[in-house]
Parts: sequence; C-alpha cells; structure tokens
Amino acid sequence: MIQPLSHLTSQREAFTLPDDIHYLNCATRAPYSKAVEAAGHGAIRRHTNPVGLRPDDFFSGAFIVRDLFSQLINNPDPERIALIPSVSYGMGVVARNLHRKAGLKPGQQIVLIGEEFPSDVYAWDRVSQELGLSITTIGMPDGFPKAPRWNERLLSAIDASTALVVVPPVHWMYGTRFDLEAIGQRAREVGALFVIDGTQAIGALPFDWQKIQPDTIICAAYKWLMGPYSLGLAYYGPFFDDGIPLEESWMNREGSNLFHRLTQYEPAYRPKAYRYNVGEHSHFIQMPMLEASLRQLLDWQPERIQAYCRELFLSALPELASKGYEIEPEAGRAHHLLSIWLPAGTDTLAVQHALLQQNVSVSARGQALRVAPHVYNEPRDVEALVNQLLIHAEP
Repeated sequence: MIQPLSHLTSQREAFTLPDDIHYLNCATRAPYSKAVEAAGHGAIRRHTNPVGLRPDDFFSGAFIVRDLFSQLINNPDPERIALIPSVSYGMGVVARNLHRKAGLKPGQQIVLIGEEFPSDVYAWDRVSQELGLSITTIGMPDGFPKAPRWNERLLSAIDASTALVVVPPVHWMYGTRFDLEAIGQRAREVGALFVIDGTQAIGALPFDWQKIQPDTIICAAYKWLMGPYSLGLAYYGPFFDDGIPLEESWMNREGSNLFHRLTQYEPAYRPKAYRYNVGEHSHFIQMPMLEASLRQLLDWQPERIQAYCRELFLSALPELASKGYEIEPEAGRAHHLLSIWLPAGTDTLAVQHALLQQNVSVSARGQALRVAPHVYNEPRDVEALVNQLLIHAEP
C-alpha cells in the first residue's frame, strides 16, 4: 500500500532571507537555500587550486544532475537530458531541427498560447518564414473561469495541419494550468511535435514525463529548480537523436574525456541528447549548486510544495475575492504561481511599488499581480500581502 505523503512544514530556516522581507516572488528568481549557497562556496574553494583536476571531472557533475532531473520529471532515460544555458537556447535546438520533421510542408501551423514568454515566441519567427509555416496563437479567454475554455480552444486548434505545439504546464504570468496529458495525446494523434517550457512549474508542480510524453521539455534552473542563473536542463526525445546541434562542442563527441587523444577528431556524438549540451557545460561552480537544489527538491517533493502553498493562501484568497479581486478557481490554476486580478483601470505597477515599500515582493503582470510563494514563506508573508491589498481595495 502506498503511504500518503507526510505534511511539509515551513522550510524558512533552510534559507537566509531577512525576517522582515515577505518574498512572494519565486517566479522571478528563487533565493538560494543555505545548501545551494554552501555548494557554491565549496566549489569556489576547490577551484582556487585546480591541481588534481581529472578529465572525468569535466563530465561527472553533468551526469549526476541529468539523473536527478530525470527523477524529478519521472524520465527513465537520463541520456535524453542536455545541459543548456537558457530557454531560448533550448527552443533554438527545436527550431534548428524542425525542418527534419517527417511530412512537414508549407502551410502547416505552429500552435502557441497567448501572452507567452518571449523566448517561447521569438524562436519560431525565422523558422516559420523559412519553412512557410504559420503561427496560430490561442488567446486567453475573457472572464472567469479561464482555464477550461483556454484548454478547450487549444485542443480544438490542434489538427492535421499542426506541425508543432508549444505549451507550458502553467502560464508564466497567471498560473493558469494547461492539461498537458490531453494536449500531448492530441499532438500525437495528429503527428505534431509537442514542446513544453517547464520553467515556471517543474520543481514546484508534479510533472510526469511518462504520462505526458512530450518531445521536448525545456527548463531554466533559476526559478522553481532553485538553482543558478544561466544554466538549465532540457529533455530531447527520439525525434532529436540524429539532429543538428546549435554548436559543435568537442565535449559532446565520443571519447571526449580522453584528453590525450583529442586531436584524433571524432565525428560521432555521444548518445541521444548529449550533442545538444552547451559548450563548456562542466560549469564547475554552478553545477554543484544545481545538484544541491535538485536534491533538496526531491526531498521536499513537488506534491508537498503544492500542498504547502495551497494551505498558505487557503483563507486569504476568499477574503480578497470578497473585496473585488478576481482569482482563477482552484481547479484551473497552480498553488505555487497564481494571479490576483486587480479591478479594471488600477495601475498594477503602482500597487506593486506600494507593496514593495512594505517589503512585500510580488510581480506586476498585465492587469494582475503574480504571486509566487514557496516553502520559505509563512502565514505572516501572506498576511502582509493581504493587509496591503485590502488597503488598495475599492471602497
């Protein structure tokens, strides 16, 4: 019998956030935990003296991180994970290989969601022109609830003319959830590639590769993976096995750990996704930090992080709704990233700045405040947010 997950309590002591700061903004940048900070300091100390550094040390950290990330997304094959510097790089790999898709022809469409993050949009401008493809953007519905109608519109748009679908688990601005299992199934039915930008979800929201089966998952490390900036991870499925990388790194070739033979140039890449690793992917300082953050997330478990964040806002959201703020119903949003919609005409930047004056950190996104809690938050952080929003509520 599967035992239920134990309740996750506040992990504030695992961080060095000041007591008077109410940081509800992990969707912008995750604070380093003490464990991640220590890993970074330890890596710097080790590399003040590089004597004894072995060729295999250039590769071992990436192997560990690939395995940990695979556990986090329930991917049985760590060789399908690549180290990337950014979401734009990971999407660039997809764009570079889209022409290889079987049956691709001019007139087909790339399906995106509305108000998507720029890295998930700009990647397709040039390749769509080169291949004669169109871009179909499924906008956010008016009114509430938004999630059911947005998912319905998205599924209806995926048809035999679809070459590529790009969807996140949750909208980066609003936290609206997308039904990845249904979307993945529909994409497979019509023969479309299915790409997921998991940056604003993976690490805090349960993700099961084996149920969703996307062709690509791309994830920056500095948000919900709680790791360093300019480092990320990507899953590339079988479609990409013989594909074209963005760069020809010597590290991505067979036998590249045999430094005494590097001028015996090797045409063969290491297996599967390895060819898509960014150059110098050893990241001797950042890789131990990412390893530490992934181990911590596997210990906390995304299911428990969601439950913790839900409990934080359980009484606060109805109170805000009673004062004219609008929130997507629970079934259609995440708990680690949610939007509080301000009344029409409200200056969201002004409200954000007013909150910051009271040491409450959230993000202004469109006509909403994006609120992004994590396990370092406590009820007093939510109370500080609510108190300030009640001041700004309409009379």
